[in-house]
Amino acid sequence: MTQENALSPVRLKMQAGPGQPDPSPELERLYRGFEQELLVPLWTEIGDLMPPHPRSKATAHLWRWERLVDLASQAGRLVPVGRGGERRAIALANPSLGGKPYATPTLWAAIQYLMPGENAPEHRHSQHAFRFVVEGEGVWTVVGGDAVRMSRGDFLPQAGMNWHAHHNAATEPMAWIDGLDIPFSYYTESQFFEFGRHQLSAAELTTPERSVSERLWGHPGLRPASRPEPTPATPLLAYRWVDTDRALSDQLALEREGHAATLSPGHAAVRFTNPTNGRDVLPTIRTEMHRLRAGARSRTWREVGSSVFQVFEGRGTVQVGERRWSVSRGDMFVMPSWVPLCLQADADTDLDLFRFGDAPIFEAIHAHRTQVDDAPGTSGA
Repeated sequence: MTQENALSPVRLKMQAGPGQPDPSPELERLYRGFEQELLVPLWTEIGDLMPPHPRSKATAHLWRWERLVDLASQAGRLVPVGRGGERRAIALANPSLGGKPYATPTLWAAIQYLMPGENAPEHRHSQHAFRFVVEGEGVWTVVGGDAVRMSRGDFLPQAGMNWHAHHNAATEPMAWIDGLDIPFSYYTESQFFEFGRHQLSAAELTTPERSVSERLWGHPGLRPASRPEPTPATPLLAYRWVDTDRALSDQLALEREGHAATLSPGHAAVRFTNPTNGRDVLPTIRTEMHRLRAGARSRTWREVGSSVFQVFEGRGTVQVGERRWSVSRGDMFVMPSWVPLCLQADADTDLDLFRFGDAPIFEAIHAHRTQVDDAPGTSGA
């Protein structure tokens, strides 16, 4: 036996049961032969490899914003930003994923914290990314030389392999969440990373109200005729809260007027899209904003693929599988693959939630599936 085979993790066990052969010396010799050649028979593994429905390795979990910000603030005093660590970003680690810095098997989520006057150095990577701001302002992200303002409620996507840096031009620290497809990229062994410049130019360290990308692409229903070709990721680097808020408010207003404008009674939602092709903003990540009117409850739904939610405003209750929590501004939670979710706003306040998930990956391979209950608030089937 070669050293490689001797160290092989393959170890087959004979076990009697429905559809399994009876243990015997001959079967033992067969299984040891399989091990030596690094072979695994399907009949011993089919239950794990082909279950009747998805069984996510991730579990439903909640992170409290107040605690995240407190720890990030401590890191702001103790951990420098610069070459080596690159970013003061603290990843959410799902308790069922073996200590990996993954929120789900495909999604990475983190709180990033930048002190006044600090600059996070330029780099780029093949992973697709975004930033979402639940509170604060004063930081500009600079993508390909384009300085983009970050303010409360803004969603800022960034396709892979774009040079980017951040600078805090304010007198106060600022925190936001990052989302990336790092686990998916790591699993598929497709990741690239490059360091950029240590310092941005003076022209890039400006604080314009509107970025170049917004001036070109931030006009609803309009696109520059000079850019006729669709792009796989959005060229628009900022989706502003004022527009998102208006879209959600209009859906609920139309519902009150008798139009079928919402997902379910009192539950409005919008999806951020690529203005060049109408598809998701990033090839591997879907992003949405949801609003439940005060007292409203969503339908219970489940889907193939996982999602991370952050409460933007309001209070409510979320139930993910068997877990149930009261949530408020900034709190973040995970919806694992094929685990049912139901949302409910408190009686005295609307509930706004930002959501990002991996649905585009599964849609691309025709593996996405959603199951929704007929009536709002009933348990999942």
